Amino acid sequence: MKELDDNMRLTSQRQVIIEELEKVKSHPTANEIYDMVRKRLPRIGLGTVYRNLELLAGKGIIKKLEVGGEQKRFDGDTSPHYHIRCVECGRVEDIFIERPKGLEKSAASCCSYKILDHHVQFSGICSHCLPDA
Repeated sequence: MKELDDNMRLTSQRQVIIEELEKVKSHPTANEIYDMVRKRLPRIGLGTVYRNLELLAGKGIIKKLEVGGEQKRFDGDTSPHYHIRCVECGRVEDIFIERPKGLEKSAASCCSYKILDHHVQFSGICSHCLPDA
């Protein structure tokens, strides 16, 4: 279980949201997470799920992904990794490859920013959408 900071209580709703998100690798949308959480908390509202997802993402407890201009998706795995999105079906998957060394330092040398992190998203056609060859 991920720990929350002193300013944020781990409510039962937040705990269930985190647990349900950590069960899947599909990078669900807020609506999909809502459907998952409702099985355990039938009286939870969609707005509550949205607010808690934003709060948890803002605290770095989960990741919020903005992929391809579609609905935001969420990831329970906060370890450093990249993502790939299928341009046909919208599926989003993790890619665990070595992060380029010196990339953030190189970016910082080109601007007056303090680089905190970077995000890379690959796009392609998943094996489910590839035509049979």
